[in-house]
Amino acid sequence: MAARALGWALRAARQVLPSPCPRQARSYYVDWRMLRDVKRRKLAYEYADERLRINAIRKNTILPKELQEVADKEIADLPRDSCPVRIRNRCVLTSRPRGVKRRWRLSRIVFRHFADHAQMSGIQRAMW
Repeated sequence: MAARALGWALRAARQVLPSPCPRQARSYYVDWRMLRDVKRRKLAYEYADERLRINAIRKNTILPKELQEVADKEIADLPRDSCPVRIRNRCVLTSRPRGVKRRWRLSRIVFRHFADHAQMSGIQRAMW
Protein backbone atom coordinates (compact mmCIF):
# COMPACT_ATOMS: atom_id res chain seq x y z
CA MET A 1 0.00 0.00 0.00
CA ALA A 2 2.84 2.37 0.84
CA ALA A 3 4.58 1.61 -2.45
CA ARG A 4 1.43 2.45 -4.37
CA ALA A 5 1.06 5.77 -2.54
CA LEU A 6 4.73 6.58 -3.13
CA GLY A 7 4.37 5.83 -6.86
CA TRP A 8 1.32 8.09 -7.05
CA ALA A 9 3.19 10.90 -5.28
CA LEU A 10 6.15 10.61 -7.64
CA ARG A 11 3.90 10.73 -10.70
CA ALA A 12 2.10 13.76 -9.32
CA ALA A 13 5.43 15.50 -8.62
CA ARG A 14 6.62 14.85 -12.17
CA GLN A 15 3.53 16.58 -13.54
CA VAL A 16 3.99 19.65 -11.34
CA LEU A 17 7.78 20.05 -11.38
CA PRO A 18 9.66 20.67 -14.62
CA SER A 19 12.06 17.93 -15.56
CA PRO A 20 15.78 18.74 -15.19
CA CYS A 21 16.41 17.74 -18.82
CA PRO A 22 13.71 19.31 -21.01
CA ARG A 23 15.00 17.66 -24.19
CA GLN A 24 15.80 14.02 -24.60
CA ALA A 25 19.55 13.54 -24.83
CA ARG A 26 19.50 10.45 -27.06
CA SER A 27 16.96 9.08 -29.46
CA TYR A 28 16.45 5.67 -30.97
CA TYR A 29 17.74 6.67 -34.40
CA VAL A 30 21.29 7.72 -35.26
CA ASP A 31 20.42 11.08 -36.79
CA TRP A 32 17.64 13.04 -38.44
CA ARG A 33 18.34 11.45 -41.83
CA MET A 34 17.63 8.02 -40.42
CA LEU A 35 14.41 9.25 -38.82
CA ARG A 36 13.34 10.81 -42.12
CA ASP A 37 13.98 7.53 -43.92
CA VAL A 38 11.95 5.60 -41.34
CA LYS A 39 9.04 7.99 -41.83
CA ARG A 40 9.28 7.47 -45.58
CA ARG A 41 9.19 3.71 -45.09
CA LYS A 42 6.05 3.96 -42.95
CA LEU A 43 4.30 6.20 -45.48
CA ALA A 44 5.28 3.94 -48.37
CA TYR A 45 3.85 0.96 -46.50
CA GLU A 46 0.59 2.78 -45.71
CA TYR A 47 -0.03 3.95 -49.27
CA ALA A 48 1.33 0.88 -51.12
CA ASP A 49 -2.06 -0.67 -51.93
CA GLU A 50 -3.63 2.60 -53.02
CA ARG A 51 -0.60 3.52 -55.13
CA LEU A 52 -0.63 0.09 -56.80
CA ARG A 53 -4.30 0.41 -57.76
CA ILE A 54 -3.94 3.94 -59.13
CA ASN A 55 -0.82 3.04 -61.11
CA ALA A 56 -2.64 0.06 -62.64
CA ILE A 57 -5.34 2.43 -63.89
CA ARG A 58 -2.76 4.94 -65.13
CA LYS A 59 -0.82 2.37 -67.15
CA ASN A 60 -3.82 0.54 -68.60
CA THR A 61 -4.03 1.65 -72.25
CA ILE A 62 -7.44 0.05 -72.79
CA LEU A 63 -9.17 2.50 -70.43
CA PRO A 64 -10.26 5.93 -71.70
CA LYS A 65 -7.77 8.82 -71.49
CA GLU A 66 -10.01 10.80 -69.14
CA LEU A 67 -9.87 8.03 -66.55
CA GLN A 68 -6.08 7.82 -66.89
CA GLU A 69 -5.79 11.58 -66.37
CA VAL A 70 -7.93 11.36 -63.22
CA ALA A 71 -5.62 8.62 -61.95
CA ASP A 72 -2.62 10.87 -62.75
CA LYS A 73 -4.11 13.61 -60.59
CA GLU A 74 -4.86 11.17 -57.78
CA ILE A 75 -1.30 9.85 -57.75
CA ALA A 76 -0.02 13.42 -57.69
CA ASP A 77 -2.21 14.15 -54.65
CA LEU A 78 -0.57 11.39 -52.60
CA PRO A 79 2.27 12.43 -50.27
CA ARG A 80 5.65 12.54 -51.99
CA ASP A 81 7.30 10.47 -49.29
CA SER A 82 4.83 7.65 -49.91
CA CYS A 83 6.71 6.79 -53.10
CA PRO A 84 8.99 3.76 -52.56
CA VAL A 85 11.64 5.27 -54.83
CA ARG A 86 12.46 7.84 -52.12
CA ILE A 87 13.45 5.14 -49.61
CA ARG A 88 17.20 4.90 -49.09
CA ASN A 89 19.03 1.95 -47.54
CA ARG A 90 21.16 3.23 -44.68
CA CYS A 91 23.58 1.72 -42.21
CA VAL A 92 21.80 1.14 -38.90
CA LEU A 93 24.84 2.15 -36.87
CA THR A 94 26.22 5.15 -38.74
CA SER A 95 23.35 6.14 -41.05
CA ARG A 96 25.76 6.09 -43.99
CA PRO A 97 23.75 5.99 -47.25
CA ARG A 98 26.34 4.46 -49.57
CA GLY A 99 28.08 1.12 -49.58
CA VAL A 100 25.47 -0.62 -47.47
CA LYS A 101 25.48 -4.41 -47.35
CA ARG A 102 21.78 -5.11 -47.73
CA ARG A 103 21.80 -8.46 -45.94
CA TRP A 104 23.29 -7.03 -42.73
CA ARG A 105 22.11 -3.41 -43.11
CA LEU A 106 25.64 -2.23 -42.33
CA SER A 107 27.95 0.04 -44.29
CA ARG A 108 31.04 -1.54 -45.80
CA ILE A 109 33.24 0.23 -43.24
CA VAL A 110 31.35 -1.03 -40.19
CA PHE A 111 30.97 -4.46 -41.78
CA ARG A 112 34.72 -4.75 -42.32
CA HIS A 113 35.45 -3.57 -38.79
CA PHE A 114 33.13 -6.19 -37.29
CA ALA A 115 34.50 -8.90 -39.57
CA ASP A 116 38.11 -8.02 -38.68
CA HIS A 117 37.40 -8.17 -34.97
CA ALA A 118 35.38 -11.41 -35.19
CA GLN A 119 32.18 -9.73 -34.00
CA MET A 120 30.01 -11.24 -36.72
CA SER A 121 29.28 -14.93 -36.62
CA GLY A 122 29.99 -16.83 -39.81
CA ILE A 123 32.04 -14.04 -41.38
CA GLN A 124 35.79 -14.26 -41.74
CA ARG A 125 38.37 -12.52 -43.82
CA ALA A 126 39.49 -14.13 -47.05
CA MET A 127 42.80 -15.97 -46.65
CA TRP A 128 44.77 -17.71 -49.36
